[in-house]
Amino acid sequence: MSSLPMVKLTGDAYTQGWQHGRALRDAIVANLRLYTARFERELRMPSDEVWRRGSRYAAVIAEQSPDYAAGMRGIADGAGVEFAAIVALNVRYELFYQLFREYGSVATPDGCTAFALLPTETVEGHLLVGENWDWIVGVRGAIVLSEAPDGHRTLAFTEAGIFGGKIGLNTAGLALLINGLASTVDDWASLRRPFHVRCYDILRASSLAEAQAVITGEARAGSANFLLVQAPDQIVNIEAAPEAVAVSGCVAGCVVHANHFIDPTALGIAERQIERYPHSQWRQARLQALLAKRPQSLASVQMALRDHDRYPYSVCFHIDPADPPDERYETVTSIIMDVTARTLYATDGPPCGRSYVRYQLSD
Repeated sequence: MSSLPMVKLTGDAYTQGWQHGRALRDAIVANLRLYTARFERELRMPSDEVWRRGSRYAAVIAEQSPDYAAGMRGIADGAGVEFAAIVALNVRYELFYQLFREYGSVATPDGCTAFALLPTETVEGHLLVGENWDWIVGVRGAIVLSEAPDGHRTLAFTEAGIFGGKIGLNTAGLALLINGLASTVDDWASLRRPFHVRCYDILRASSLAEAQAVITGEARAGSANFLLVQAPDQIVNIEAAPEAVAVSGCVAGCVVHANHFIDPTALGIAERQIERYPHSQWRQARLQALLAKRPQSLASVQMALRDHDRYPYSVCFHIDPADPPDERYETVTSIIMDVTARTLYATDGPPCGRSYVRYQLSD
């Protein structure tokens, strides 16, 4: 059975980064090779310019989040790769999404189809959340179980070489899911706190209010959607554009979100038309319909995330053979979290052909 690698990290931020870099060195090198090629082709700039932009971010990250900066340094040292390359990888969200504004790319934003169910809507009576994360074919990921010196633990999925985690939960019963969004006012050069740094800060939070403040407390360089929950029964969704946010709660016990703003006009923005087909809307509507029958169990949620309606642009997202080989996307991992039980289930690849592997925060 194929499964994502799991890495246990302990100590301060630099030490955790070093352990990450050492354990995932080959995957980090592969991701750097993959992204370098995509940067050069899609951003239309050589790698040295990408590293230069990353280096501009490095200085401000050191001020915004010293721990995150130390973690990136640790990854570079542990993996034996250039620090500038690791920084560029960690701010690849800002750099990649810039291409949507500069070049009108039709590439698919990552995210991708996320949900949250209140305990009243599940068979187990647990807070159940998850998502299919759709992104570049071949990108290498891992599950990281980290414990800081203060005892705070997180269990999360990340890309090899990106510090912290972007989809995960912590000992405070707080969980995070994400969706990529894009607007015409996204601007990497504003050098505001990057997306992955915010994800790290959210998973370090001890309350939902603290996590929300990470998103809403200051302006952003780019757009993104953050679905936040905290046990036993709190759910909040935040669509964040650079200068405005839309905060919404749970309706009828369930929240589903994909890769489009629900009401961009209300935020005073124009959304980039970056998808060749309206499959973000399809996926969101389809998953909402699949989860409408209540109560939902872990098994039924797994089946919903394996759905192939409107294949290949389905909830379980697959390669479109019409796309050039170097521009293909698919579900990289499917993740479900039982936040009540502090348990994460993840697949290594599209869930239709892979088993969910169980990971426990308390392990």
